[in-house]
Amino acid sequence: MLLYAQTPARRRRQILADLTAVLLIAAAVTLALAVHDAIMLLAEPGRKVESSGDSLASALDDAGETASRVPLVGDLLQPPLRSASDAGTGLADAGQSLQDIVGQVAFLAALALIVVPVACVLLLWLPLRVRWIRRSATVRRLLDVPGGADLLALRALTGPPADLCAIPAPPGGLADAWRRGDPQALSVLCGIALRREGLRP
Repeated sequence: MLLYAQTPARRRRQILADLTAVLLIAAAVTLALAVHDAIMLLAEPGRKVESSGDSLASALDDAGETASRVPLVGDLLQPPLRSASDAGTGLADAGQSLQDIVGQVAFLAALALIVVPVACVLLLWLPLRVRWIRRSATVRRLLDVPGGADLLALRALTGPPADLCAIPAPPGGLADAWRRGDPQALSVLCGIALRREGLRP
């Protein structure tokens, strides 16, 4: 199985198309990761809020424990401090929720920026490459079967006339030479059909 054409011009075009596809995919991934990192910067306030909430809750818990040991008023001071500590814990939870939301948005944005361009590149590039690989394999198999060279010669005759004009026509014309089974005409026409597919005669 050939992955690239045997003729230099077509091989260069195929290699250029492959490199372009790889570079576009790499650029899409790089851009997506950069956008992900940029969006994740928005989670920094959430981290600060979570850290502040945890610190506040811990400090108010400690203050409640200390206040509970104060004679006479300790039991009165502890519930409001515990309530304030719960509010600090709620603040920390809000900071964590903000980080989670930013993380999800960053992931979805990066995923979209990777999937959409990569899908477009693959849909435009991959079918053409696979079709050429299959077609070149078919043409090479056809060349090996009895009568395959005749069919390739006929394909050259029915294709674009520009290639036919470039070769000297035998007496009676190429079509007549093909009908007579002229080996030289068959070889020339078969070579034209192969070159059109990017294969060497």
